Amino acid sequence: MTRAPEALAKSLGYQFNDPGLLEAALTHRSAGSGNNERLEFLGDAVLGHVVAQWLYSACPEASEGQLSRLRASLVKRETLADIARGLALGDYLHLGSGELKSGGFRRDSILADALEAVLGGIVLDGGFEICRDCIQRLYAGRIDKLSVADELKDPKTRLQEYLQARKLALPVYAMTHISGKAHHQQFSVECRIEELDVVAAGVGGSRRKAEQSAAVNMLKRLGVDG
Repeated sequence: MTRAPEALAKSLGYQFNDPGLLEAALTHRSAGSGNNERLEFLGDAVLGHVVAQWLYSACPEASEGQLSRLRASLVKRETLADIARGLALGDYLHLGSGELKSGGFRRDSILADALEAVLGGIVLDGGFEICRDCIQRLYAGRIDKLSVADELKDPKTRLQEYLQARKLALPVYAMTHISGKAHHQQFSVECRIEELDVVAAGVGGSRRKAEQSAAVNMLKRLGVDG
């Protein structure tokens, strides 16, 4: 049986002025019209903005790429579903009979979408600042727990540590091509991991930058960065 949403509002630390918005946020599309898809769209945008601004302030040394990866780890489906479970959000969802029978209230995708929809409802009901405060409460401690220090390491170091942790030999970097005039040269480098038989290429304005670029591409090939 679906729980009354008043307890959820208490857990969120926000009481809706328009309870209908919370009801809509908790209604999955399988339950019919008036569902949470539009609120989910809005909540997703607000969450991304708040987390991006938060990271920008919390990680002043991070590059754009590093900030993007940190944000992705905070707003990905698994993280949202984990937060939703902490709120027992699945107990409040309105689902169609098919989703109920298949355990939809436990599914990461449904929980994550519902949490975003709830945030969308809060921003409509109480405004951006109240929604931002709610997000910060829900995420309290999560930025501190991120491997920020590891993320801020350069790609070559991260690749080396990744391989060492798996007792694999270090990568070999080899120059493959140099183009351009002396004052504006472009270096091409190949990064090879012999034991895995994997190769990745990189280019840059110096050999060091080219090696870093190759390391980035190797991390992507290994599925470490996406």
